[in-house]
Amino acid sequence: MKKLIAIILLLTATAAVFPQPTLTLDRCYEKARENFPLIKQKEYITKSKEYSVSNVWKGYYPQITISGQATYQSDVTSLPISLPGMKIDPLSLDQYKAVADVSQTIWDGGIMSAQAGIQSSSADVDDQKIEIEMLKVKDRINQLYFGILLLDEQLVQTELVKKDLTASFDKLNAAFENGTATKPNVDILKAELLKTDQRKIELRSSRKSFVDMLGLLINERLDETLKLEQPEIANVFESNEINRPELKLYSSQESLIENQSGITLAKILPKASLFFQGGYGKPTLNMLKNSFDWYYIAGARLTWSPSNLYTYGNESEINELNKKSVEAQKEAFLLNTNLSLKQQIGEIDKLKELIKVDKEIITIRTSVKESTKAQLENGVITSSDFIRELNNEDQAKQNLSIHTIQLLLAQQNYKLTAGN
Repeated sequence: MKKLIAIILLLTATAAVFPQPTLTLDRCYEKARENFPLIKQKEYITKSKEYSVSNVWKGYYPQITISGQATYQSDVTSLPISLPGMKIDPLSLDQYKAVADVSQTIWDGGIMSAQAGIQSSSADVDDQKIEIEMLKVKDRINQLYFGILLLDEQLVQTELVKKDLTASFDKLNAAFENGTATKPNVDILKAELLKTDQRKIELRSSRKSFVDMLGLLINERLDETLKLEQPEIANVFESNEINRPELKLYSSQESLIENQSGITLAKILPKASLFFQGGYGKPTLNMLKNSFDWYYIAGARLTWSPSNLYTYGNESEINELNKKSVEAQKEAFLLNTNLSLKQQIGEIDKLKELIKVDKEIITIRTSVKESTKAQLENGVITSSDFIRELNNEDQAKQNLSIHTIQLLLAQQNYKLTAGN
């Protein structure tokens, strides 16, 4: 038993020496980003973009085709004349050839450049979509983080109320034992103490749920004793600068459309290439030579397809309409975001004013409570009168805590909305 007591005392002393773990809001953001499942997809998108762009540019490598053919035909080319002293053997009905074709692009009209741009822009679009989802995760973290801070403030305030009640209960109970106070007054304070204990149980239960949910978001097992660092109240100045990932998404979409326009233009431009064809077969290029032999052809090729002009106008209009559609989405987003920022600045200013009034109310309520506390101890008023004023002070302090946490949350929401 003595050993067990010694161990308990040692553990208690250790807990007192080492501070409880503290977590900051920025650390929550970092951990959530590291463990957000879609973040892993960013690496896959980057790698896929590199491979896709590399494959496009390999179109400038020599293109090699190897083919073979064996045929039997019903007739062959022959000369309808005969020359004295000369015998011309007719071609065989069975013919063979093995050919290697090599083509080297010199100018493709800009198709490969546009295709590489499309691959890059498409990857950027996917990447920014993930960043947009990450903003939603940050918003959830804000709600949980500041929810825990508010619960902590309420727990502290509840403990202060309990101390006041306990002190008054002890004095009133002693007065009752001396016959100078009534039992109902003592019982009312005792019941109020029990209600305070109930409130602490509810607050701790809610806090545990919030901590558990925060732990899931950052993929870390969090202890119930976890302490959160409360950010400082800072002056937030209205800014027209918006750095949201949605804007980068719109830019990537515009770049994608520009590259699609490049494809549309490249279709109507001529293409130039070099080619080489080498083979072995029977007959060869000399149709009068009916035997197996090597042969080759080399040259330059210029191609142009005027039929692409049929759809060029419509495709250009479609690209232009898509560009205008993205621009309209961007303007709507900026309008809604600026409206939200205006509203949030108004909310921040309102909360600052409320906090000033809260502090004045607390000063008055505390003074009234202390007065009624003395009156209760002197038997001038009942316990109910004292509890009413105690609750009024408690409510004033609760309002200050709520408005303070709401102000901190509003400031973080403003930063989140602006993308800073």
